[in-house]
Amino acid sequence: MGPSGPPLRGARTGRPGMRGEALTESDAALVARARGGDGAAFETLVRRHLRAAYAVALAQLGEEADAQDAVQDAFVTALKRIEDCRKPDQFASWLLSIVRNRARDHRRYRTVRDALPLDAASESADRRADPGRDAENAQLRQDLLGALDTLTPLQREVILLYDVEGWSHKEIGGKLGISDGSARVHLFNARRALRDKLTERHREVG
Repeated sequence: MGPSGPPLRGARTGRPGMRGEALTESDAALVARARGGDGAAFETLVRRHLRAAYAVALAQLGEEADAQDAVQDAFVTALKRIEDCRKPDQFASWLLSIVRNRARDHRRYRTVRDALPLDAASESADRRADPGRDAENAQLRQDLLGALDTLTPLQREVILLYDVEGWSHKEIGGKLGISDGSARVHLFNARRALRDKLTERHREVG
């Protein structure tokens, strides 16, 4: 019997004195405990892989809110299907594949959501508008996300995992199922494409 629910959003479970010990356990050991109904073990897996999962979801979707929703769904799915993780020592790779699937689901939903009548979409944008809220930073963020959107999903994953999460080329290759040399190439191409796109944008507004 598995754990009763995902210990997300700051849940605090587990036996006193076990938190430090759990953080040093391997993924395989944590998966085994989670399968036995230990919610604290799954919470540790969540904390350990949350940032990477979010980076992959953001690479796929390009919007923070959608990425957060996809990650939440992915962890719920991982908890429900924990028995299906055939290689517990490769839990991270298994989890990231679920994240990508959930991100694709959210992208399909977003396609439908965005297909609103033009007047309704404009009305929604007007309600959200707040001219006094850090307009310059918002524009910079929008430009960066727009530039990221021009990359391939794999390039976005590599650049976010390397530059934002600090993963090594070898770690990225292992988690994404590519060689570390391929990870280097994708990172180089992604950085060059981002630089060109942001330079182009700067010239347009300059």
